[in-house]
Amino acid sequence: MENQSASLIAWSFGAAASGYGVFAAYLFSLGREWRQGSRTRAMLVAILISFCWAVMGVAFVLAGSPLLLLLSTLADLLRYGAWFAFLVFLLTLDKPTQQRIAPWFVPACWISVIGGVVLHIAIGLGLIALEQWVRLALFQALSMVVLGLMLIEQLFRGVSEDSRWNIKPLCLGLGGIFAYDLYLYSDALMFNRIDADAIAVRGFVNALVIPLLAMSTLRSRDWTSKIRLSQKAAFHSFTLLIAGLYLLFMAGVGYYVRYFGGEWGRAFQFGIFFAGLLGLGFLVVSGSMRAKLRVLVGKHFFSYRYDYREEWLRFTQTLSAQDSPKAMGQQVIRGLANMVESPAGGLWLRESGQSTFSQAARWNMPAGADTENIDSPLIQFLVTSGWVINLEEFRCYPGRYGQLEIPPWISGIANAWLVIPLMVGNEITGFVILASSRTQLDINWEVNDLLRTAGCQAAGFLAKMQATEALLEAKKFDAFNKMSAFVVHDLKNIVTQLSLMLRNAERHRDNPEFQQDMLMTVEHSVERMRQLMMQLREGATPPGTPCGVNIPDVIERIHRAKMGQGRSIELRIADQLITRGHEERLERVIGHLVQNALDATPPEGMVWVSLVRRGDRAAIEVGDTGQGMSQEFIRNRLFKPFQSTKQAGMGIGAYESAQYIRELGGELSVESEESKGTRITMILPLFEVNTASDLREKEVA
Repeated sequence: MENQSASLIAWSFGAAASGYGVFAAYLFSLGREWRQGSRTRAMLVAILISFCWAVMGVAFVLAGSPLLLLLSTLADLLRYGAWFAFLVFLLTLDKPTQQRIAPWFVPACWISVIGGVVLHIAIGLGLIALEQWVRLALFQALSMVVLGLMLIEQLFRGVSEDSRWNIKPLCLGLGGIFAYDLYLYSDALMFNRIDADAIAVRGFVNALVIPLLAMSTLRSRDWTSKIRLSQKAAFHSFTLLIAGLYLLFMAGVGYYVRYFGGEWGRAFQFGIFFAGLLGLGFLVVSGSMRAKLRVLVGKHFFSYRYDYREEWLRFTQTLSAQDSPKAMGQQVIRGLANMVESPAGGLWLRESGQSTFSQAARWNMPAGADTENIDSPLIQFLVTSGWVINLEEFRCYPGRYGQLEIPPWISGIANAWLVIPLMVGNEITGFVILASSRTQLDINWEVNDLLRTAGCQAAGFLAKMQATEALLEAKKFDAFNKMSAFVVHDLKNIVTQLSLMLRNAERHRDNPEFQQDMLMTVEHSVERMRQLMMQLREGATPPGTPCGVNIPDVIERIHRAKMGQGRSIELRIADQLITRGHEERLERVIGHLVQNALDATPPEGMVWVSLVRRGDRAAIEVGDTGQGMSQEFIRNRLFKPFQSTKQAGMGIGAYESAQYIRELGGELSVESEESKGTRITMILPLFEVNTASDLREKEVA
């Protein structure tokens, strides 16, 4: 050993010996009452053994005796055992916490320490070669370091919030010692040599962390209170253990590759080192691997699979993260999917006034146009039972679900797994379909209860969002009504002007100047009223009861009106059909759709209106070859108030049209493609008129 290096190591271990000695004296000065606890005695023993280890390190550097080196490594091994005992005591402050620790974990710590002692006895008796002993000792030391880091992680994650401030310096200090040793032993195993510079600084590292250990004793003499081992802490600890074992395996492979690889051994070793880090990174970011580890920890280490506090906080935070209805739907899917490690899902909701459930949101699942009626067997089963339907279980044991029938469109969804009802009280607002999980998961009573309860909470959030939407829509209508007051005021002025003109008409009927002024006034009034009608469409229901309306007559009047405006419409009337309704209002609805088609179609394009009979119903189709509409606009905006593709449009006409067609018991469907055109079909019930004489029917009888 070089003199300069030996001097640095001596000073380094000397500083550590001084620090541990002063700290031990400080612990003795606290008095017998504080030292009588088992945890405190364990810490005092660890400090004293650490002091002996540092002193033996200095003695070996000064004397160079192999026996002192063996005693120094043995003291290092024993101080790890003492720190293990201290950390285990902190983790087992109460019996319930002790029961939650994995049963294999504490024995693994003691086995690693005992294995190191056995190795020292074997080398002392000459039962093992020195080279083999060094290699095995490095593996054993690295395993102790990994176990020590796991203990610290469990301690820090498991402690309550009010005690974390007390334990933080202790975890930081011991974590620093173990992390430095992890680098030291990993480097030695990987490159088959011990870094002399790292050994020289090791004593200084231990001396630097002693103030942190002392700070913990000043903050709390009881160290911790209410320590619990959460599933999250167990998961991270188990992950750290797997990563440590993986690194140990890769280090062993690297050593043997270098040993047997000849002149290319070192290059192969670097290649394996990089491949090992790359593989570890892949496992860390793998969602499937995390899912399998989480299920393994929850299944084997805890009596309950879920940490309900963590699950509920995470689910509530997920639902509260978004404000828009579409984003809220996706968050509901993701929140439920995360509980069962599902990678995809879809949400089906029932809009207000509708009798079917349609897809409202999706996450990693293809869009679907399938709907489910509120009276279907599936919906009735979900309402009456409130169960979460496991489709895999249903295929194997359909008798468990009674007379349940799964719709074919659900069976056609790839990897469809769970159907979760969203219930508000005794009413169902929708349901979520989740895809198969990333790993095998047993859907037992605990999972069912969690999903049902989470579904109820999600339904409450969605109902609140829909109520907010309805309130905003009502506010828009209120604003619309306020705007109507200004329009009525303008109409009143026009009526006043026309009334004045009529009163003067009898006196000045033969005056050419008055006639010219009257024509100008009428023309101005008509233009003004046309502008007002473009700004505002009345939605009031006309007085009187519905009666028979001759549909071809209505279409002919609309055709003549549009021809007067310089636009042509192609008529395709196959039958003389009559429906029940209000003639003026029906004319306004069809006229609105025709006007929309004309607005969306250039002069060289084509607009047509066709009328055909379909059984006991009349089908009125308004089509054009104009700009068309996107599917997103049709699904989410077309028939909603205040939604329009026109820059000056208010979106009232389409909303009124859809509402009125439904009032008449009809249906309205839209087929459109951008840049190709649109077809809107109105299906109305026929009003059958009997033209034969009752007397003739009696004569025939």
